Amino acid sequence: MKPPAVDVIIAVHSATRPIARAVSSVLAHTAADVRVTVVAHNIDPEVIRANLGEWAGHPSVRLLALADGINSPAGPLNLGLAQSTAPFTTIMGSDDEFEPEAIDSWLKMQRKTDAGFIIARVYDEGRGNTAAPPVRLFRKRNLDPVKDRLSYRSAPLGLISRTHFGDLRFTEGMASGEDLGFVTTIWFAGHPLAFDRNGPAYYGHLDEPDRVSFTPRPIASDFAFLDEILDQEWFEQLTLGPRRAICVKILRTSVFDAMLARIGKATWTLGERAELGAAVGRIIGAAPGAEFLLSRIDRTVLESIVAGTTNEQSLLLMQQRWNYRSLQAVVPRNLLLALHRQGPFRTLLASIFVTRRASWL
Repeated sequence: MKPPAVDVIIAVHSATRPIARAVSSVLAHTAADVRVTVVAHNIDPEVIRANLGEWAGHPSVRLLALADGINSPAGPLNLGLAQSTAPFTTIMGSDDEFEPEAIDSWLKMQRKTDAGFIIARVYDEGRGNTAAPPVRLFRKRNLDPVKDRLSYRSAPLGLISRTHFGDLRFTEGMASGEDLGFVTTIWFAGHPLAFDRNGPAYYGHLDEPDRVSFTPRPIASDFAFLDEILDQEWFEQLTLGPRRAICVKILRTSVFDAMLARIGKATWTLGERAELGAAVGRIIGAAPGAEFLLSRIDRTVLESIVAGTTNEQSLLLMQQRWNYRSLQAVVPRNLLLALHRQGPFRTLLASIFVTRRASWL
């Protein structure tokens, strides 16, 4: 067996995950030499071995086990990274798969660009191509983390160079957001980055209801990832523009997702509102002015967190966020910022082009 060109790492914690499908999508449809490391996490590895079926004895499949009692994929993913020897690694969800020749396409682009990370096109079942990251029109290589809004890609899906990022690890002990510090470090490390914009996709399934990311958590858990970004030396050394690019994304995604998960539920208490308001204050404090880049309705939603707005009123405001035919949703309060690169209009427009797979884009 030749040394692998890519180590594929899959963490699996449940007997119901279709691990054989994930492994098959790699080994049955990749020309390059690859090795798949399956990490049985807090579950009997023999259960996972049985679920691998015909792939269990394949020479390119390695089964590891980790019992740490922690409900987070960081531990098993880090174990897989530590055991990797190939020049490149890639991670994969146990209920997801790669479209045929995806890894081959990433390797081809890496050879052309010498990029430290190749961003995969992501296709979500039932939704289509994801809009993240909303890179500039026509842009595939020599990406800029600010100009190409790379912070909107929150997971390191694609091809990771061990030469550039071999020591990078996921944040352990976190119930969510364990990958945000990892991937944001990649974006702002200064290494070449490329986007396989039209290649075969990372295909995300929605089979399983027990995904960790879908489980309601305390506000403190939802925003524990801030320590891995805002408190890091590399972040503090950034100028205001890059810090705003990171923080406006966190406001648009993490903060509003946290609100949406709680509105109308018992967890959306005054205490929860206060905690979320404190998180918003910390984010804005790390990048003053980031809030000015939000749409008018988004600013109103943020203000409603601590304004005593009822849950019903908050839900109505959230619904207005998605009406992109309304100026309230696509322009900031200061019209001089209407065409700012991180503003809602240009970010939305770039997102639309990213979802359209065409060779000329």
